[in-house]
Amino acid sequence: MLNISTRLNAQTGDNVLIGGFIVTGDVPKQVLLRAIGPSLSEADAPVSGALMDTVLELHKPDGSVVVNDDWQSDQKSEINDTGIAPTDDRESALVATLDPGAYTAIVHGKDVATGVAMVEAYDVAQADASEFGNISTRGFVQTGDDSMIGGFIIDPKESARILIRAIGKSLEQAAAPVANALQDPTLELHDSNGVLINSNDNWADTAESEIMATGIAPTDAKEAALLVNLNGGNYTAIVRGVGGSSGVGLVEICRLP
Repeated sequence: MLNISTRLNAQTGDNVLIGGFIVTGDVPKQVLLRAIGPSLSEADAPVSGALMDTVLELHKPDGSVVVNDDWQSDQKSEINDTGIAPTDDRESALVATLDPGAYTAIVHGKDVATGVAMVEAYDVAQADASEFGNISTRGFVQTGDDSMIGGFIIDPKESARILIRAIGKSLEQAAAPVANALQDPTLELHDSNGVLINSNDNWADTAESEIMATGIAPTDAKEAALLVNLNGGNYTAIVRGVGGSSGVGLVEICRLP
């Protein structure tokens, strides 16, 4: 996976946009992280209620945290060299060389502002013997433009076996319980043209034995999952609540062996 991203309504407290990703392999990986907000309102399909000033935090396995508010305030030349710098000065970005491990990127609004934002991670050193293993993003799932939208790009020269999970109720039983969890998530997978590839409501309704065999099946019957073999290209996973319900949800995109 060369690029992973998630768009959601970033709020405050436990409902900020929290993106997790894993770097797998044996060597450090150079990545670009972006927190996009204002430019969403100027896209080809403008998003209403965009977060107008993003703040990005990168939390590392050793407990250290790197923070950026306006991307040009630090690492301007390094970010420009990637060719994918944010287009608005109020957006945030970081270039970092990361050892294999699990990382968390948190996006929130400056001065507790709220709005729709996107967190992105780009592989800017694709020749390295390390890669993105998965992305998981947690936030407050609502309806319409405020649904949870997770995107990922598979190398056009490759194919991949992917497990996508939409987690809700089991967040209440986590080691750090989450309040107001989404009780019944649904999951859709779309290709780069927006065509629906597959969908699921309750994960055990389809491919139950194959999903169980991965060892990471959802733990609640009302959570959703899709196990798919995908060619290289761009894909989008959308998480909503059944009947227009809302709550804190988690989308996970895992590349399997």
